[in-house]
Amino acid sequence: MGLRFRHLAAVTTGMTFALILLGVYTAAAGAGLSCGARWPLCNGAVFGLFPANWPSFIEWFHRLVAMVTGFFILGTTYVAWRDGKSRRTRIASTVALVVLPVQVLLGGATVTIYTALVQVTHHAAALVIFAALVATTVWAYDEPGTTRRATDADDADATESGPASTGD
Repeated sequence: MGLRFRHLAAVTTGMTFALILLGVYTAAAGAGLSCGARWPLCNGAVFGLFPANWPSFIEWFHRLVAMVTGFFILGTTYVAWRDGKSRRTRIASTVALVVLPVQVLLGGATVTIYTALVQVTHHAAALVIFAALVATTVWAYDEPGTTRRATDADDADATESGPASTGD
C-alpha cells in the first residue's frame, strides 16, 4: 500500500507543478481577463464546452486542470490520514489542502481584481502548496518499510567486512 501512496503523492506533485506552469502561461496571455471580470463564470458558464476564443479556452482549461488537481490534493491528504502515514507526511499534505481554498479564492481575484499584489499572492500560495506536496512526496519515500538505495557508507561497510568466511 505504501507504493500506491508514494505514486499518488508523486503524481499529485507533478500535476501541481504542471498547473503552476499553466497558470503562468494563463497570466502571461492575459486569459483571465477574457472572462470580463466574472468569476467563477466565464462567457456565461463555469465550464463551457465551447469557449468563445483562444484566451477563454486557456482560462477554461486552467480552471479544469486546477479542479482535477484539487481533487488529487484532497485524495492525497485523505489517503495519508487513512493509512496512518508519518506525522510529517500527514501535516505536509494537510498544509497543501488547507491552503487550497485560499488559492482558489485568489485565483478568482486574479480575474476580478487584476493587480500585481493579487498575482504575486496567488503564485506564492501555489508555491506553498507545491512545497508542501514536494515534502509529502519526499517523506512518503522516506517512511519505514520503503526500499532505499544503499548509501556509500553501506557500500564501504560491505567491502570492509570482505568475503564471507567458509569456516575452514
